[in-house]
Amino acid sequence: MIEAIPDLVHHYNHWVSIFLMVCGLYIVVARGNMVKKLVGLTVFQTAVFLLYISAGKILGGTPPIIAEGYEHYANPLPHVLILTAIVVGVATLAVGLGLVVRINEAFGTIEEEEIFERGEQE
Repeated sequence: MIEAIPDLVHHYNHWVSIFLMVCGLYIVVARGNMVKKLVGLTVFQTAVFLLYISAGKILGGTPPIIAEGYEHYANPLPHVLILTAIVVGVATLAVGLGLVVRINEAFGTIEEEEIFERGEQE
């Protein structure tokens, strides 16, 4: 058991990502408020970003410029993909918040259960 502790500590970034994923998923499932659900999705998305960035990091890696004396090169593709995903995530969050505003104008609430009740009454 004690032999496994260095491996667990060495991969702390994976544990942080898993913790954030679980927190984000719990917020989405357990909360009825739509803004809180969007926050939960954003936390989950951030955990995925962290997981990909940490997997793309190479210790001792240099930028991919070929030069003498360098053996290990870091792959810039994960970082570029995550940068694109962050931009898409922010845009999606803005659209989601805009939809929440319109739902609030139409139903007078952003609570999921109250919207379902009002939808069944009509």
